Amino acid sequence: MRVLATYNIKGGVGKTSTAVNLAYLSARDGSRTLLWDLDPQGAASFIFRIKPRVKGGGKGLVRRTSSLEDAIKGTDFDDLDLLPADFSYRNLDLLLDAQRKPVRRLRQLLRPLAEDYDTVILDCPPGISLVSESVMYAADTLLIPLIPARLSLRTFDQLTDFVKALDDRPPSLAAFFSMVDRRKRLHRDVVTALTAERDDLLRTAIPNATAIEQMAEQRAPVGVFAPRSVAAACYEALWAELQT
Repeated sequence: MRVLATYNIKGGVGKTSTAVNLAYLSARDGSRTLLWDLDPQGAASFIFRIKPRVKGGGKGLVRRTSSLEDAIKGTDFDDLDLLPADFSYRNLDLLLDAQRKPVRRLRQLLRPLAEDYDTVILDCPPGISLVSESVMYAADTLLIPLIPARLSLRTFDQLTDFVKALDDRPPSLAAFFSMVDRRKRLHRDVVTALTAERDDLLRTAIPNATAIEQMAEQRAPVGVFAPRSVAAACYEALWAELQT
């Protein structure tokens, strides 16, 4: 079972749209896929038309008084399931902190799912917290969307240093530019210069596209309602790049 997580310290950089579209592509390609919406705002759950509610809430899952498997819901797409958000996830840091070896709890919760899923994608809330550190211990790969700006690279460098200091197997990092507006010279220059300068950035860039903004209205991945759009092609390219 491969575990991917969309993560960034900053919000509003395209984490959820990436998680939703890659989960859809994974399932479309025949991989048994689970998307866990860890953000209490529940955007991924909303897009997949599933109520952001888990029986027993985050407390039940973390303490294992509720079954993770029982909380999983099917979506409208074959081979794609969703573990919904719950507003109680806003207290997930406190719930994890009360556990023995808290940063390893998410990994322990996911381990029994290996028989049922080939791919798990975690859609993470922004910030640096016990939840994000737990995600780093659970994930094989962190997918990190970056806005095309030098400060984004500084944040990525800080995250890289943090991950390298983990006392267990660190996840690999897959950073890519997101919300790129090629009408802006700054965006074009930053993407061109930094992808040429650095070998730790993926080649695929996700545009700031109307189709992506419409996901909340259509309540579906871009590849469903706009399969011929530039945005859909970019997510296809990003998913293909992650397979190499």
